[in-house]
Amino acid sequence: MHGEEEDVFDSVTWESASAPYDIDHTAIQAGPGFKQSTAGAEEPHGPHDPKWEGYLITIVKDPVKELPETKDAYVSYLVAAKTNLPIFSSQTPSARRRFQDFVFLRDHLVKDFPACVVPVLPDKHRLEYITGDRFSPEFMERRRLELHRFLQRIARHPMLQRSTLLRAFLESTEWHVYMHQHLAHPPGPEPAPGLIDNISDTLLNAFARVRKPDERFLEMRESVDKFEDGLVLSERLWNRIRGRTNDLMTDYHDLAVAVQGLGFLESGITDPLNHFSNTLLEFSALLRHKTQTSTDPFLVHLHSLLTYSHANRAVLKLRDQKQLDFEELSDYLSGVTLERDRLSAIISGHAGSSGLGLSAYLKDKVDAIRGADDDRSRVEKMRKLDIKIKELQDAVTTAHETSDAFSDETLREQKIFQHTKEAEMKEMLSNLADGEIEFYQSAIDEWDRIIPIIQRIRVDV
Repeated sequence: MHGEEEDVFDSVTWESASAPYDIDHTAIQAGPGFKQSTAGAEEPHGPHDPKWEGYLITIVKDPVKELPETKDAYVSYLVAAKTNLPIFSSQTPSARRRFQDFVFLRDHLVKDFPACVVPVLPDKHRLEYITGDRFSPEFMERRRLELHRFLQRIARHPMLQRSTLLRAFLESTEWHVYMHQHLAHPPGPEPAPGLIDNISDTLLNAFARVRKPDERFLEMRESVDKFEDGLVLSERLWNRIRGRTNDLMTDYHDLAVAVQGLGFLESGITDPLNHFSNTLLEFSALLRHKTQTSTDPFLVHLHSLLTYSHANRAVLKLRDQKQLDFEELSDYLSGVTLERDRLSAIISGHAGSSGLGLSAYLKDKVDAIRGADDDRSRVEKMRKLDIKIKELQDAVTTAHETSDAFSDETLREQKIFQHTKEAEMKEMLSNLADGEIEFYQSAIDEWDRIIPIIQRIRVDV
């Protein structure tokens, strides 16, 4: 399974009509996250700059229908990689995995690395699962390409590429055993429910906005908003272009049929008109080819980038929640401390209920009715409040440290996302440009061949 002796990349078709976005092997090794060696490489300039320790190049290929003609049939994919990361036992690991394995990988990477932008998988609840077309070659190829892009994004990430879960996914021959072990013994210990969890359930989640927002993350959120707005607008425009191209394709086909009919009526120019009709049909076919091999993959990649950006937005939102936990815990601690000071003042005789506000006055009256306004009960209540204050102080310290650490990791994560986004945008737009250039070059060749033939037509009047 590891492919120690056989290079699984030898049989890879890096370019195909149905999947023009496959890995560009030579370009990707020089891109972010695919450094061949760390020797002599530039060190990060700041504490939040990402650092890659090597490269990991992955590919998902060769979809195969397993257990055919049974109700348990499914599709498996060959997952292969090349790497120089020391965590892997082989430089060319490979294994066959099904869609559910990718789901397990994604779900547990999200749990194990909550501050990392883990890409989203394609939706399994699609029409093809209802109609039974999920085993058609077209669907399997589209799903393969989506899974390939998902794994490629993980391989680009300097932290995710070194996870033990990804290593097992790529090279383990006992993946199902490993999954059960991972469920039973996750990498990080499950925190026991404590004071902060109990408070979060009842108090913290009632608030939606951070009261002291960090300008750095406000700028990041604004940048994400602009990026997603641009993707949505581009997707809308290119869908309109696709629709109009399909209309043109139909119009050119109909025009070709009409010109061919005209050729039968004009016996002296039948042959040139037939050539012209064939050129129109060829141009219609070129439009169809451009849509299938350039426009459609571009739209799929565009939408995939949008879902990837949503995952990035979720990390920013989780960072806000960490800060919100700290802010609300701090306020809760302040309230408990004020209540403890109020009781202390009453016991020492330095203050009564007057001057402490309506809520304190009502609380004292309720305590008096319940017979809990004597000094003994107040001392007991103060003792309990002191214990709670100590717990809250520890919780506030922990929440503050967690918020700061999560913020630092989020800053680093945004730079990683920016690297990946730039690499994918360059790849996506380059493929689109190549497709457009190929189309127009072929169209020019077709029209150049037919123009002299049309110019030689002479009609006697």
